[in-house]
Amino acid sequence: MSPLNRIAVTSPTGKSSAWQLALFGGEPLFVEHFCVGRPNLPPFETYAKLMREAFDRRWLTNRGPLVQRFEDEIACRTDARHCIAVANATLGLQIAAVAADVRGEVILPAFTFIATAHAFRWVGIEPVLADVQYQTHQLDPASVVDRWTDRTGAIVGVHLWGETCDVEALEEIARERGVPLLFDAAHAFGCSYRSKQVGNHGLAEVFSFHATKFINCFEGGAICTNDDAFASRVRSILNFGFRDGEATAMVGTNAKMSESSAAMGLATLEQMEEIIAHNRKVYDLYSESLTGQKGVQLYPYQTSESRNYQYVVLEVNPMLSELSRDEIVRVLALENIIARKYFAPGLHRHEPYASGSTGQVHVPVTDALCQQVFLLPTGTAVSIEAAQQIGQVLRTVLDHAGTIASRLRSVRA
Repeated sequence: MSPLNRIAVTSPTGKSSAWQLALFGGEPLFVEHFCVGRPNLPPFETYAKLMREAFDRRWLTNRGPLVQRFEDEIACRTDARHCIAVANATLGLQIAAVAADVRGEVILPAFTFIATAHAFRWVGIEPVLADVQYQTHQLDPASVVDRWTDRTGAIVGVHLWGETCDVEALEEIARERGVPLLFDAAHAFGCSYRSKQVGNHGLAEVFSFHATKFINCFEGGAICTNDDAFASRVRSILNFGFRDGEATAMVGTNAKMSESSAAMGLATLEQMEEIIAHNRKVYDLYSESLTGQKGVQLYPYQTSESRNYQYVVLEVNPMLSELSRDEIVRVLALENIIARKYFAPGLHRHEPYASGSTGQVHVPVTDALCQQVFLLPTGTAVSIEAAQQIGQVLRTVLDHAGTIASRLRSVRA
């Protein structure tokens, strides 16, 4: 594995006292911003070797040998019959919708990244936002049924955080009502549902290999499916609608993955098990730092299933914590620990959805989670030592919540 991209600290022994915190005049723990989503990087030599092959062939796009190898590797790791690499996951969702001939409306969770809704709106399909389950953060099947209309053309489940939504319940609803079931699996490569790898559920599952994902292609994505006819349509659509390279059979677009992106993906895949093991260690360290804390809890992963642990998700219970989520995030930011408030304020509060009927949707669980959830840095850019120090700072903040709350409120006053 490549050397970790370490960020210098100003306090090698950490911060166990509230008075050491930057909020009270101490030096920030990290010299520069330590952000969520710093890329996992393979050894440059591994990437360069693959790119040398592409240079020597002068085959840089149009499903070159590296893209084909990448597709084969993803299909092998997911047990899917077909893997079609695409330039990014947003295009993957759009192409999947067009290939499935989805029209009208599509039901998807309000608690997800804006790209999920935008992808469908971009191709003329109206997103209808359902709520999620509080314990799992995943799409609530009962809310899907509640949002159903005669214009519903598909259901889109989202496997959030690398956990999986209730695939079986969603499949039953889709089957009974005769619509395709698609999955935004941007977070879920390497994960499983009831021991079956993500990539095999519904009509198709779409992965993201963006730079912030634990396996990345700089920018990239993939559509996995076990449906032969659907896979054929997808391959045609992403290549301008061509069939057999001579005549077009439909309106298509250009969503092909480049050889450079595939090279990065292949190089990173070589480290996949090592990255997951590192993520798990970081997750466990953060978990230890929260032992005995009542106001903040770590999102629990199902250890009986395959999980990639690429996200460290925390929830602040406003009934138990003296500090709000936003206050905790602010104090951490002063230490140059840049936590992220996913997915505030919720899809229904983003434009263009907030101004329309979508903005009036009642999604109380989503509203609550958007005020309570935040993510901490993880990945190979976070050394074990850094994770221990971040965990210690978080524990110090929570142990001295009353003192910190008074300080923050006096500053505001």
